[in-house]
Amino acid sequence: MNNSDKKVAVVTGASQGIGAALVEAYRKLGYAVVATSRTIAASDEPDFVTVQGDIADPATAERVAAAAIERFGRIDTLINNAGLFVAKPFTAYTQEDYAAVTGVNLTGFFRITQLAVEQMLRQGGGHVVQITTSLVDHALSAVPSVLASLTKGGLQSATKALAIEYAPRGIRSNAVALGVIRTPMHSEEHFDTFAALHPVGRMGEISDIVDAVLFLENAPFVTGEVLHVDGGQSAGH
Repeated sequence: MNNSDKKVAVVTGASQGIGAALVEAYRKLGYAVVATSRTIAASDEPDFVTVQGDIADPATAERVAAAAIERFGRIDTLINNAGLFVAKPFTAYTQEDYAAVTGVNLTGFFRITQLAVEQMLRQGGGHVVQITTSLVDHALSAVPSVLASLTKGGLQSATKALAIEYAPRGIRSNAVALGVIRTPMHSEEHFDTFAALHPVGRMGEISDIVDAVLFLENAPFVTGEVLHVDGGQSAGH
């Protein structure tokens, strides 16, 4: 085990988009990073470890936490970025949709967060961040998304519960609730439609989310916060 002086961040859903940008941002901060996704490439860099696997499988969470602890001896920040979004009318969701979305969004959060918090308790503190959606707080008729509300809404409630449970023991818990962000998962032909969903008249950029997470990282008096980075969407229309 390499007990370096570096802080250590774990990022799920880290192979592209917001996750990949968060990996880069934390490495620039001087953190060692353990990154996981189903398709992430191998790394031979000393302060960057990748673990390929489906975070919906608790065995992946076990391997990710073990990699962080065995390689670096600690976990300072966990960013639960992995997420699956399926927009359908409620009655059109299938059992497969339900299993897939709850698997990534809820099961994928649960075990890795347990393991990270256990390590944070051993070392005397840490920070957990959930990436959620402002649709939890402001439903849109144009974007039917009950499964997102069910799962990401659960994460927002869990964010606050974790914050209160562990505040006396030096562990903070926060969330960033997104609007529609310009990432590879969105087709460019729909950008104008997505932009119109936000009062500011544009989609969000990946850098907007990275900035929000880094704000929370560097705000030691902030815990239990759900920070909306959604172009005003959650405030109304």
